Amino acid sequence: MKRALAAAALTATLTATLVVTPGAALAASPTAAADSAAPHPAAASSRLAGSSRLAGSSRLAGSSRLAGSSRVAGSSGLAGSFWRAAPDASYRTLGAAEHPDWMRSVPDGTGLAGLSIPGTHETMAIHGGGLTQTQEDFGDSGGTLARQLVAGIRMIDIRARVNGGNTFTIHHGAVYQNANFSDVVRVLSDFLAAHPAETVIMRLKQECTGELGSCTDVPGQKSFPDIFDSYLTPVFWQPSVTRASAAATPTLGQVRGKVVLAVLHGAHGSPIEHYGLAQFATWTDGSSTYVQDNYQVPNIGAIATKRDQVRRFLDATNAGDPSKIYVNFGSGASLFAQPQQVAGGAFGVQGVDPFLLTYLNEGHGLTRTGAVMLDFPGSGLIEKVIGYN
Repeated sequence: MKRALAAAALTATLTATLVVTPGAALAASPTAAADSAAPHPAAASSRLAGSSRLAGSSRLAGSSRLAGSSRVAGSSGLAGSFWRAAPDASYRTLGAAEHPDWMRSVPDGTGLAGLSIPGTHETMAIHGGGLTQTQEDFGDSGGTLARQLVAGIRMIDIRARVNGGNTFTIHHGAVYQNANFSDVVRVLSDFLAAHPAETVIMRLKQECTGELGSCTDVPGQKSFPDIFDSYLTPVFWQPSVTRASAAATPTLGQVRGKVVLAVLHGAHGSPIEHYGLAQFATWTDGSSTYVQDNYQVPNIGAIATKRDQVRRFLDATNAGDPSKIYVNFGSGASLFAQPQQVAGGAFGVQGVDPFLLTYLNEGHGLTRTGAVMLDFPGSGLIEKVIGYN
């Protein structure tokens, strides 16, 4: 999706929905900052003004807190029900969901492929304004990830920049997300120690291409896989983080209390060596055999096409190989269709999230959803996906 948004990030000043602070749109993480959980000095420089103040407020009109309360970027002065959808059970109410132990009741012998898994696209993208924010903001340094895990999210999409000192910082395109990969590992370790019956599947991608609108890795550092190896702790399921050989898709009993790496992606989307699960060896940028990730949504009207792609892949998941995990991205964006609009709807066009909740409620003979990767998921949608287990 970052290629679709690269030009958009540079021309955001042309849209009525963002007010850009000079120099903020392409802010990057500090190249010499240590990779730690300490406060991040790039916090102010990595935000678009739209993510902290727009028309005098960053919160939804009529509400300063919603369901345990994320900070919501965007305009409160515009008609929320027209320019973007109001929060509901499908959209922007993750804080109302509480499912920290939902896997505990699932038998050990159940394959991960047989599970219905709520997930988030660009899991930690909470800064940068309407063009780059994809999730509700529950705090920097991993606070947003921690709240997602409590809500029941079990597949995450992490994007990292190579930073000074052979470390990773978390980015969405050029925008630093006020978090480091050490925060990710810490939050996952703490959560799984407290909830040992759970597992979390991770997709990790090298975010920086060095192209216009993207970030650039700090030169003179180790390779992306070498730096990744330096972060490995016992919380990772070892067969999935072995460079020389990919892992078979495991059962839940094999990976309780662990992080399973699905794939390690390079900057242009190709898998790096043999990390992850063998079934994802052909997962490159966009869609592949077991992945639907058609992220180009050129305008509001094209949201209908994205909805149909999600629906068709749900049907394919149920008709497909029961031993494989199917990953269905509900996300998409462009300059003329921001992530929040694609997710929640806008200008009378239904978004992916409310459509998906309705479709799942109707049944349609579905027995599993696979991993559903969402922007701004609501509590009811998370609960519905979990309910298919």
